[in-house]
Amino acid sequence: MQAVIETGGKQYLVAPKDKVTIEKLVADAGSNVTFDKVLLVFDGDAVKIGKPYVAGAKVTGKILAQQRGEKLTVFKYRAKSRYRRKTGHRQSETVVEIESIS
Repeated sequence: MQAVIETGGKQYLVAPKDKVTIEKLVADAGSNVTFDKVLLVFDGDAVKIGKPYVAGAKVTGKILAQQRGEKLTVFKYRAKSRYRRKTGHRQSETVVEIESIS
């Protein structure tokens, strides 16, 4: 059984026992989380498509860790004007293990 969920403005294809890195959720590691915005649920040939969400469907998971992503380097440059700016960014992430789809 698999599902497509929406969280943090993005969509993720998940299945039970999957570990998914998503946008940061405000919760502690070890706590449970429920995703209500389920766009699609399918199991073999049985497919349920939401308009926009599947009624009564939910995906539950457990938060494994709160972490920061890889560092991205942002470099601004303008030719012939001695303008250079170098900054970095690390996005906050949450690692979730999917437990069940219902």
